[in-house]
Parts: sequence; structure tokens; C-alpha cells
Amino acid sequence: MKNLLFTLLIILISTAVSAQSNSEVIRLSEPVQATESYEVFGAELDVESLEPISLAEIINGEEAEKITLVTSVSEVCAKKGCFFIAQDGDFTARITFKDYGFFIPTDSQGKEVILVGDFSVETLSEEKAKHYAEDAGKDASEIKGEQKEYSIVATSVVVPKSK
Repeated sequence: MKNLLFTLLIILISTAVSAQSNSEVIRLSEPVQATESYEVFGAELDVESLEPISLAEIINGEEAEKITLVTSVSEVCAKKGCFFIAQDGDFTARITFKDYGFFIPTDSQGKEVILVGDFSVETLSEEKAKHYAEDAGKDASEIKGEQKEYSIVATSVVVPKSK
């Protein structure tokens, strides 16, 4: 009986330690600007002068261009914050960072961010689409063939501070 209780105690402690380490926020980049309410990653911006539009407006235009976007972060790369998925209703776009030069905090999911970058429409190979799915913690076996993806390479991202 003592062995059973001891084993259960070890399992509970292991589970608690594992859960705690999985919730750790990873911040591989420091902000280039910060206020009490937000941080800017990438290049510095005059945040007050930005006039962002929605992801739906950008996708409906489907033109490769420099954009300023306000969007909700639906997913963040949990490994290091090296990409995120922007979502506006049914529209989504993969956001990466210019020259892989900065990342956002991994706790940015659910936040509304503003970003500046270049919009394009990409065709992903099945292999690359599966790699992206695995990085996002999804089942890659569901992906078959090439995938169309909206993409933005961001030069700056304004992220609200966590409360």
C-alpha cells in the first residue's frame, strides 16, 4: 500500500513539473521599443501614426504589397515564436519575420497585434506544409498535396503586454 501511495505521489509531482515547464514563455528577441501597454519587435515604428487594415481586406485584394495590418494571433510557434498565424474570421495568413531576424513571445496567442510587412500568396509543397503543421502541434498526416497559403513577412510587430 505504501508503495502504491509513493508511486502515485511521484506521478503527481512529475505531472505538475511537466505542466509547469510546458507553460513557460519563450522570448528569444528583445523589443526595440516598449511602453506600459505594448512592445515592438523588429524595426522601430511610429505606432501612433499607423493606419492598419484587416486581414480580410488584404486577402480580398490579393496583391503583393507593403501592408499595415491589425489582426488576432490564433497560433504561435511554441518552440521559439518564429512564426504565427493571423486570423480574421475565416481568413488566415502565416506571419514570418524578415531575415529570421526577430521573434515574438510564445504567449502572444489570442492577442490583437499590429504588424508592418510584405503580403504575398504562396504555394507550399506537401513536405513544407507538413513541417509547418508539426511546428504548430497539428496532425501533419491530414495534409495531402500542395497548399495555398497567404503569407506576410513582417518587418515590425506591435504586441500588447501581458497583464
